[in-house]
Amino acid sequence: MLEFHKLKTTTADYLTLPQGELIQAMYIWIDGTLENLRCKSRTLDKIPKKPEDLPIWNYDGSSTGQAEGSDSDVLIRPVSIFKDPFRRGNNILVMCETLNPDMTPHATNNRFDCLALHKKYEAEVPWYGLEQEYTLFEIDGRTPLGWPTGGFPGPQGPYYCGVGPDKVYGRDVIEAHYRACLYAGVKIAGTNAEVMPGQWEYQVGPCVGITMGDHLWVSRFLMHRICEDYNVICSFDPKPIPGDWNGAGCHTNFSTAAMRKEGGLDVIMATMPKFEMNHQRHIAVYGTGNDRRLTGAHETGRIDEFSFGVAHRGSSIRIPRQVSIDGYGYLEDRRPASNCDPYLVTAAVLGTCCDD
Repeated sequence: MLEFHKLKTTTADYLTLPQGELIQAMYIWIDGTLENLRCKSRTLDKIPKKPEDLPIWNYDGSSTGQAEGSDSDVLIRPVSIFKDPFRRGNNILVMCETLNPDMTPHATNNRFDCLALHKKYEAEVPWYGLEQEYTLFEIDGRTPLGWPTGGFPGPQGPYYCGVGPDKVYGRDVIEAHYRACLYAGVKIAGTNAEVMPGQWEYQVGPCVGITMGDHLWVSRFLMHRICEDYNVICSFDPKPIPGDWNGAGCHTNFSTAAMRKEGGLDVIMATMPKFEMNHQRHIAVYGTGNDRRLTGAHETGRIDEFSFGVAHRGSSIRIPRQVSIDGYGYLEDRRPASNCDPYLVTAAVLGTCCDD
């Protein structure tokens, strides 16, 4: 068998072949797990200027946990277009939402209600910035990158924002992902090594309204696709390694126009009773397996109680120190898990802050 890197080099050779005026469109959608992504490609004879220019397509929902075999077609409607960093040229990535044959939203389509809510509160100009944590694993799916097989590395401490081959593992993957996001048009804002070795974070935002969910999902697609090239696995499990190791979250930074102007801290503080009242409703949509992460240890609040504080990373919601100094800014909801659906999270935060 050819070596893995030789296969990738051969593929790159074919991608230099001219394709004339035709373009390739990679359609991307969320499957029945509400965590994993699927994709397939089609040829277009012209460059679309907006998602509505693209055809609605379909796929076999019985193979993605979204339909029965006797009535298996699920429709995918394009909602966002990004440049394709793998095929390049005029080729595109297309984020899609799932629909039933009668054009109603599929049961796994959380974008539909999220969009409706953001249209309702469009005047609030909601901004989001999501901090996506994740863990890289060897291809065996059991060994975090940089960990000895069947063993453990040294304790946490030197790895966060670390530098050096004994502290940081997988930087090539991270740099490739960062540049791919920039090329594609994903609003990636930064990246850093995290507390547990093999664990990383990147930030997406600020994004306005529904675009937050679209950009985060495409950033995850790019990460999984890049991991194919490096023969590693990206896990969004919120507690990939049990014990005295940090979990992985998706901290959600949020503000409305009123929060970002003078007196905004009062607006932020006025939402805290609302967040407390809706704590369990939020937890229910903030990702699976979050009970293993939100223990009150490792920079988390407890899953069974709501808390907030200034600069407190052990609280449910953190008010950044600079916000308390300035008197305006944003809040950070630290409860969402790394595998959360950003459509559900942004809708929950916006609805809680803005609904009467």
